[in-house]
Amino acid sequence: MSKGENIKTVANNKKAFHDYFVEEKYEAGIELFGTEVKSIRAGKLNLKDSWCSVVEGEIFINGMHVSPYEQGNIFNRDPLRVRKLLMHKREITKLFSLVKQDGYSLIPLSVYFSGSKVKVEVGLCKGKKLYDKRAVAAEKSAKRTIERALKERQQ
Repeated sequence: MSKGENIKTVANNKKAFHDYFVEEKYEAGIELFGTEVKSIRAGKLNLKDSWCSVVEGEIFINGMHVSPYEQGNIFNRDPLRVRKLLMHKREITKLFSLVKQDGYSLIPLSVYFSGSKVKVEVGLCKGKKLYDKRAVAAEKSAKRTIERALKERQQ
């Protein structure tokens, strides 16, 4: 990404950061139709239960809900259809081998516009256990109480 590019985030997958440890992040393009791009520009996109899969050397995003465009009439597509992601072949093969061997998952973390193109940030994630989630919640709670105490001292 160069400095001059205009980046506008459309959607974040907060549930992914709650349920997974994100090891690495990758940027991918996405194959969309015109009415889908217009709907994404309007912010009508949900990544909550989406995941990525590698099939025959190609990577696809499943479960991403793009609401139908209001003025799209007959050109609208299925909101939950499987969409192809655009990545380099060597990145896909690397991710595929990690997912198969080491028990990682490919989870879309965010969707954003880079200039006029729609990009997806895909995370190579490892699942959290229940005790991991509790530890993270306890850590956040401790930070909040410390910040409150410091704020009260300053006043």
